[in-house]
Amino acid sequence: MSRAAKGQGRIMQVTNIRSVLPAAILAIVLFTTGRAECASASHGALQAKIEYCKTCHGLSAQGYHGFYPIPRLAGQQTQYIENQLRAFIERRRKNSYMYSVAHVLSPEMQVALAKYFSSLNAKPLEAGGRSKTVASEGQRIFEDGDPATNVPACTACHGVDAKGHNEIPRLAGQLPDYIFNKLVNWNRERGQDPKHPDISAIMLPTSHNLTKSQIRAVAAYVSHLQ
Repeated sequence: MSRAAKGQGRIMQVTNIRSVLPAAILAIVLFTTGRAECASASHGALQAKIEYCKTCHGLSAQGYHGFYPIPRLAGQQTQYIENQLRAFIERRRKNSYMYSVAHVLSPEMQVALAKYFSSLNAKPLEAGGRSKTVASEGQRIFEDGDPATNVPACTACHGVDAKGHNEIPRLAGQLPDYIFNKLVNWNRERGQDPKHPDISAIMLPTSHNLTKSQIRAVAAYVSHLQ
């Protein structure tokens, strides 16, 4: 090959590289921008879900006293929230409204929501006064149980501070009317798939053995804990 031909070939190679470089750079820019937009969309989707949850659970996720009491999510155990969302989706926990909310959530969104609400530290929502007698009775059952009716101490699972652990829920600051409503209806709402029992079965005997007055006392006591 002559020197002129070789020179012409090099010029063509350089020209080709110059023509390819802008396209390659543009592809990199578009890819990076696309990833940033995806991350932003994911963050935006999470914020939208958080705001949606707050319309029922309160601006600080402190719960709401409505026709039906809506539970506090602030400071709740992350694993417990995740487990309950799955229980709603799998119909192991009966609540038609929460099923419609939960079944459209991706596993990643369930985890993100659980972590967010667990990180909050709202003050307990005021639920009216309570007598010293009720508070004392509630504290006694919470700390010591009631051996006469085979009711174990609540602290055994929920901890001395009532903040729970992993799949065991936090009770501190929870709405007393919500706690009462759940315990008196435990077997109608929890463990609804006998073929796939879950940790809710632990509470079934206790919910049966507690009297309604005892439930009210315990609920009143833990609702004021920070």
